[in-house]
Amino acid sequence: MRLDGFGLFVENMENMIKFYRDVLGFEIKEDLDTSNVYLKKDGTLFLLYGRKDFEKMTNRKYEYVKGLNGHFELALYVDSFDEVDDTYNRIIKQGAKPILEPTTEPWGQRTCYIADPEGNLIEIGSWNKKFEEKDE
Repeated sequence: MRLDGFGLFVENMENMIKFYRDVLGFEIKEDLDTSNVYLKKDGTLFLLYGRKDFEKMTNRKYEYVKGLNGHFELALYVDSFDEVDDTYNRIIKQGAKPILEPTTEPWGQRTCYIADPEGNLIEIGSWNKKFEEKDE
């Protein structure tokens, strides 16, 4: 078994597509008019599932977090500390909700947090090294 991708259950598909595509730069893998939208980022499949469509498909009702979602985070890596700051500022200007301004943590990582339009947490961080070098 191998990880194929991951997904979010979304209330407002149009807003979420625009955010992940236009603000964060995810590629759309399928047409916009589907209830399950496939996006791709750096070789990872990212899915947006319509909540109502998923409930109908599984014939079940689900409870969803309202406001900020503290159940998980999506982590994005940039190559430098300056890029953390620049990316944070650009994304906030494009409508992302600020959660934590760029901060250099005691363990040496520079990180910040934003939220997408439905409150899912997104970390943007760096070890001030290119991604390929970060584990070396």
